[in-house]
Amino acid sequence: MKNKMVSFLVLAAAAGVAQAQSSVSIYGNIDLGVSKKTGGTTVVGRRDNNRLGFRGTEELGDGLKALFQLEIRYDPDVGTIEGGSRPLFQGQSRVGLQGSFGTLRFGRGLTAFQDSSAAFDPWRGVPSTAGFQTDLTVAGYTSQPLDPAGSSANRWSNAVFYNSPEVNGAQINVTVASKEALGNSALIGRGTAAAPQYPANSPLKSNPYSVSATYKTGPYAAMLAAERNAAETKIWSVAGSAMASPALKLTASYQRQDQGATLARNPVTNAWVTGANYTMGAETFLFGYGQKQPDGVVKTKQVGLGWEHSLSARTYLYADAGNRKAATSVNFYGGGIFHRF
Repeated sequence: MKNKMVSFLVLAAAAGVAQAQSSVSIYGNIDLGVSKKTGGTTVVGRRDNNRLGFRGTEELGDGLKALFQLEIRYDPDVGTIEGGSRPLFQGQSRVGLQGSFGTLRFGRGLTAFQDSSAAFDPWRGVPSTAGFQTDLTVAGYTSQPLDPAGSSANRWSNAVFYNSPEVNGAQINVTVASKEALGNSALIGRGTAAAPQYPANSPLKSNPYSVSATYKTGPYAAMLAAERNAAETKIWSVAGSAMASPALKLTASYQRQDQGATLARNPVTNAWVTGANYTMGAETFLFGYGQKQPDGVVKTKQVGLGWEHSLSARTYLYADAGNRKAATSVNFYGGGIFHRF
């Protein structure tokens, strides 16, 4: 009996050590509100992406740790996976190692360019219709032109992700995807309907890549980024931000997309966005203005205004208004509540 008790205590101690060396957490948010566009009806929807995630780390010794992250994206107004047809772990699904060399992960997640650019967007990367991240901040570019219909526009599957350590405020981020086919529809491009440039469900011609360099010093930050997607469309972007005061953040970005690999006419799109965030107590005010051209020759002009009222560190109310003018003019209004858990 004594030996059994000693064995039990040893096992219990070992389990306690293992528990101390690893951790798993659940996180997420829920965002719902109402919105309306010119010519449309009032709808219930979201301003931000809704997430339910699981992430964990395990200490391996000598400063090395294993890590993973799985993130579900969902639509709380109807209780389904985001978009109804997207992958279960739409947000990300990655496993990797972190150490003095930086962070190396494999799986699905935001590309280096898409991840870095959100910090220089007036709406902080939130995909509100009044915001700029999903269109002007990326010059109309999509990271996933050959993924199945309904996929998000800023993530890669079957990819390798590397983030260097931050040295004196500077960091390098790199993403490279494989040439694997993902069940895409045909992309005619410079081909014909009978012989499309990118046939359906066919392997890619080259590996997509994405790289960004970011730098932070005091109240200033900057980014230089470039990416080439599966259809060999290219984009590069330069962006910066400054804390003009403890309450006022100013942002600006310029981006250039080149679709010359698939478009014979008007392959280049230029865009720029400027913005400001001003915080006064529990209130935060957002402003942005930007332009995009050619967007099929017609220039797009967009302006957005936003307001947030913090009820706590995890909950805030919001309201957005925006106008987008190209061939026609469209107004947008929306408001709701955001809660993080």
